[in-house]
Amino acid sequence: MSLNGKTLFISGGSRGIGLAIALRAARDGANVTIAAKTAEPHPKLPGTIYTAAEEIEQAGGKALPVLCDIRDEVQVADAVAKTVERFGGIDICVNNASAIQLTGTLETDMKRYDLMHQINTRGTFLVSKMCIPHLKSASNPHILNLAPPLDMKAKWFKNHVAYTMAKFGMSMCTLGMSAEFAKDGIAVNSLWPISTIDTAAVRNLLGGATVAAMSRSPDIMAEAAHAIFMRPSRDATGNFYIDEEVLRAEGVTDFSVYAPGAKGPLAGDFFVPDEVFARTETNIKNIY
Repeated sequence: MSLNGKTLFISGGSRGIGLAIALRAARDGANVTIAAKTAEPHPKLPGTIYTAAEEIEQAGGKALPVLCDIRDEVQVADAVAKTVERFGGIDICVNNASAIQLTGTLETDMKRYDLMHQINTRGTFLVSKMCIPHLKSASNPHILNLAPPLDMKAKWFKNHVAYTMAKFGMSMCTLGMSAEFAKDGIAVNSLWPISTIDTAAVRNLLGGATVAAMSRSPDIMAEAAHAIFMRPSRDATGNFYIDEEVLRAEGVTDFSVYAPGAKGPLAGDFFVPDEVFARTETNIKNIY
């Protein structure tokens, strides 16, 4: 099975996990719209929508870079319209764009609070809303939110309640929309890593090179996303998938390729429920 000829609309896909998902689809010959804000090189963040498009084309796909702030309804509608005009429709929507700040209540200014909620929760809702009319016409339509399981434990809220609320808002889109659009055959799922992933967020905000060395590459999320897209949309919906568990179900047993330089246990990601670590035989340290 393949994504050849399928069209993906990916928010925030100019780097990291979003770009990895785009490149995996491109290797199948997919069409990919990269809808993101980075048009000019950033001093601390790699990649722009244009460099991402070049990589997608080099990998064998067709790319459409669109400058888009997903907080803006008009810009999202325009990006979706350009995608449909260029590629004829949309088969898969990936809500990857996200903002993060791990601060407590008193340390979180409201401008940053609003940013996280506008990008994470509202952005996921808006991008999905705009893509759904086109997904209804697709043969195996999927929405994939890069959002955690809804594990309602106080430990996930107490140190960064604003971020957790915004991120769980994405997860609630999965919960609600999967039921709402089941009759239309649109799969709506979440995907989350069991380990930390070596991205700009980890290197700049979540521990730097030390944590990056204990992380897997974004490729594991890309392979897991690809496996989900291959599943029948009417059967595989409403799930909060964990990357390693998705790939184990596909028969993968060797995960060392995703962290070739690791010299010890990997760091477990936050928001991963304790029971996931308990049922997974893995070299990952649950630190929460």
